[in-house]
Amino acid sequence: MSTMVYPREDRLEKLSQEEIISSTKLVIQGLEALKSEHNSILHSLLETIRCLKKDEEANLVHEKSSLLRKSVEMIELGLGEAQVMMSLSAHLNTVESEKQKLRAQVRRLCQENQWLRDELAGTQQKLQKSEQSVAQLEEEKKHLEFLNQLKKYDEDVSPAEEKDGEPPKDNLDYLFANEEEDNSQGMTHQHNSAAVAAAQQGGYEIPARLRTLHNLVIQYASQGRYEVAVPLCKQALEDLEKTSGHDHPDVATMLNILALVYRDQNKYKEAAHLLNDALSIREKTLGKDHPAVAATLNNLAVLYGKRGKYKEAEPLCKRALEIREKVLGKDHPDVAKQLNNLALLCQNQGKYEEVEYYYCRALEIYERRLGPDDPNVAKTKNNLASCYLKQGKYKEAEILYKEILTRAHEKEFGSVDAENKPIWMHAEEREESKQSKDGYGDYGSWYKTCKVNSPTVNTTLRNLGALYRRQGKIEAAETLEECALRSRKQGVVELQKDSERSRSRESLSSVKYEAGEDGSVDCNGA
Repeated sequence: MSTMVYPREDRLEKLSQEEIISSTKLVIQGLEALKSEHNSILHSLLETIRCLKKDEEANLVHEKSSLLRKSVEMIELGLGEAQVMMSLSAHLNTVESEKQKLRAQVRRLCQENQWLRDELAGTQQKLQKSEQSVAQLEEEKKHLEFLNQLKKYDEDVSPAEEKDGEPPKDNLDYLFANEEEDNSQGMTHQHNSAAVAAAQQGGYEIPARLRTLHNLVIQYASQGRYEVAVPLCKQALEDLEKTSGHDHPDVATMLNILALVYRDQNKYKEAAHLLNDALSIREKTLGKDHPAVAATLNNLAVLYGKRGKYKEAEPLCKRALEIREKVLGKDHPDVAKQLNNLALLCQNQGKYEEVEYYYCRALEIYERRLGPDDPNVAKTKNNLASCYLKQGKYKEAEILYKEILTRAHEKEFGSVDAENKPIWMHAEEREESKQSKDGYGDYGSWYKTCKVNSPTVNTTLRNLGALYRRQGKIEAAETLEECALRSRKQGVVELQKDSERSRSRESLSSVKYEAGEDGSVDCNGA
């Protein structure tokens, strides 16, 4: 019978898993052989027991067979333990394999986590840039909304320009009313004389060369040729400072002109610096209550308003108003113009009670001094109606819009009667009878003889149309909107014809510059 050699315990501690498995396999083989040998011997002893006749010999064989059975049991126990070790080894291998897979997954997750961190960092940077862009766009949106609101003030061309059928040339200050507007939006000759006298107070009158220079700069700026307008202003400013010194009214006038060019380019910081410098010079040389000081204050208030700094602009506008009331009188059209600017600044701050007061006062001045047909009357009514709309006072706004359209109709066709109705009456009749647009030409052609190049009536048509839509009067709204569309198209055609005629005249004659309301053209308010 062969003998098995088992590894010692101290050696087992030093063996690796592979060595233990290999040794276990050898032990299993040995135990299997030993078991087979023991079974063979046991079988032989059992055969011997059958053949023996003596009891003593039989007992001896029984004892040996018992010992063999115990050995076989021990061998089977060893085999069972070896099988358990093999199974345990297979399980450990499986566990190790799973552990390696988990480690690989952990490494992959760590890599993905690092990648996600990098992506998150990049995304956060993009988000910050996007937030900055959004904030900038919101500011620009507010600025553009403010510009659109202010644009209503200077949408109409001046009466002199309407009579000539020519579009306005000065587009530098197209939001608020300013000093450079010729004839103060419809002032009579008598009012012009008063303005000239006021402008000449303090012994200062704008030189003719600066008036001509201002008009030339305005022309270049209106064409977008700032590369010509800016150097022209700077050169003139440098020459004036050399000949007259910095603290001279002419220098202040030139600073105002250059500031307007910068403002037209949206260079508000540079424009503000120039206007503040001009204000300081005019206050020092002409006195704090001079009309030129009011003009500069107004332009500075406009600049702050365009930048959304309504609180900073309001006191400047109020001071300009006080100066004009003191110098020109409280019912002068220039005072009404300043009231319009002040109303707009208050409207952007939500001070609607003050807005209504300023607009109503301006409207009263315009109607009394310039007459009910002056464009400023309709324009101011439009502004007041917009104020009413912001407060939800739709009925009051509707009344004003109807007054504007009725007056425009009466101016063209005479007083209103059963046969001679303004467009808004026809629109409401259409709404009541639900007529189609087919009958538009029968009563909607009055727009052809209106001032097609006057945006106030066109704007009123659109605004009242929008108000009708809010009230659910779709047919009435469509009537006014169609009329506004036709009026605008007709106006474009007329402007193109006027532009062609204007170019033909300019090719035959030199440019002629007109003096403004204060005898200083744009220069005093520039």
